[in-house]
Amino acid sequence: MKTFQKPLTSAEEAEYIRLLREGDAAEARLAKDVLIERNLRLVAHIAKKYQNVDEDMEDLISIGCIGLIKAVDTFDAGKGRLATYACRCIDNELLMFIRSKKKTSREVSYFEPIGQDKEGNEIHLVDVIEQQQPDIVEGLERERNCRRLFRLLQECLTEREREILILRYGLDGKREATQSEIGARLGISRSYVSRIEKKALQKLRRQFGV
Repeated sequence: MKTFQKPLTSAEEAEYIRLLREGDAAEARLAKDVLIERNLRLVAHIAKKYQNVDEDMEDLISIGCIGLIKAVDTFDAGKGRLATYACRCIDNELLMFIRSKKKTSREVSYFEPIGQDKEGNEIHLVDVIEQQQPDIVEGLERERNCRRLFRLLQECLTEREREILILRYGLDGKREATQSEIGARLGISRSYVSRIEKKALQKLRRQFGV
């Protein structure tokens, strides 16, 4: 699957939505294009949910994009993030597409097989409709924050601060350790470990703006 541009930050999204609603024709057109392009990854994530219903993935993404465009056109900036609202619009568009495709050939029951999963088991429309939708927006945000965190560990912390946080919170596949265990390993007191940990976390919080 093609690589999509990274999502907009909250501030970037707010500015483009403002331009879409308040800018001149050229600014509004540019803002709409950006809001769509930078949310295409979201379309692809949701389309994967339907990839086993005998439809081409490119077609699913195209239909999902229709839902995304509708979301951009109708989004109320006073009601949270665009991506959260777009998830519902994209999901609804894909469900309507699947239902309409089945109805063009014959009426279909929600419990009638509509495809197979990777193991060859039958799946039904009701399985897709009732499937728990993961919080895609939260997942993307978590992924972005994790990448930022590991970059800041290298850029903002001293070697000792970085080592203590990695051990303390089990980063890089390490086992989480207590302050006493870290102190014994590094040959320093538990209270000194605590002070270094606190200072390092404060540095990271400042960088994250929290």
